[in-house]
Amino acid sequence: MNYRGYHGGRLELDDDGCFLGYVLGVNAVITFKGRTAPEIEHAFRESVDDYLAWCAERRVKPDKPHSGKFQVRLDPNLHRKVVAASEAKNMSMNAWVARALEKEANRELD
Repeated sequence: MNYRGYHGGRLELDDDGCFLGYVLGVNAVITFKGRTAPEIEHAFRESVDDYLAWCAERRVKPDKPHSGKFQVRLDPNLHRKVVAASEAKNMSMNAWVARALEKEANRELD
């Protein structure tokens, strides 16, 4: 689930027989709950809206801790393969890795 730049997921069944979900990729704990897919989707959107309203009321910047930069340590053999694969596609290694990560993230989140 995606809404206003936030991703919902990691559903768990709670003791009441409801699905409890979490907004992913933020430091704040934002949860939502429902019994059916439409309820879960509605609760997810409502939780994001409530969180953003809470931040606005307190003049706090909403939690979006991702700058777009991160470092990854690789096995030297994998690093060599990534460089070769990116060169074979006439791409920078950064662009190649970003494309590969986007494909995998979309597969996981969509």
